[in-house]
Amino acid sequence: VCVAGKWYLIGFATNAEWFVTRKANMKMGIAMLTPTDEGDLEMAYSSLRPDGSCWRMNHLAQKKDIPGKFSFHSERWETENDMRVADVKYDEYALIHTIKTKADSTTLLNKLYDLSQDVLDKFTEFSLEQGILPENIAILPKNGKTVKNTLINTKYECIQA
Repeated sequence: VCVAGKWYLIGFATNAEWFVTRKANMKMGIAMLTPTDEGDLEMAYSSLRPDGSCWRMNHLAQKKDIPGKFSFHSERWETENDMRVADVKYDEYALIHTIKTKADSTTLLNKLYDLSQDVLDKFTEFSLEQGILPENIAILPKNGKTVKNTLINTKYECIQA
């Protein structure tokens, strides 16, 4: 499964407490997905925070035996993550489902990179099927400022216009 390139993070859904308390302030971000020679996936995310500062996160997701499945460890959140590309139309959207495990809790995350109504409906339906509460399914608004990404070792810089 090839999802390489620049994507806009438009939809996000999870029942995790951190999301429930922060979703009102979250904005659309950018994800750069870069396959490695070994078939793994470098993931670099960036977004502007409400105060205008830049939030960044980088992970190396290791491929699994099943195409479109990866796993990665997040030191920042102290979680093990299983990720799969649930649905993709390469020139339009990617629906990515991630299960995060921390202690005895499991969080289901869905990420969507498009804004057509059909895809938004698909994202909502998929999220509900994963047990995510309707009020925890968010379509993220645009930043209102330019988020420019400059790829430097798969890291982004946020630049305000």
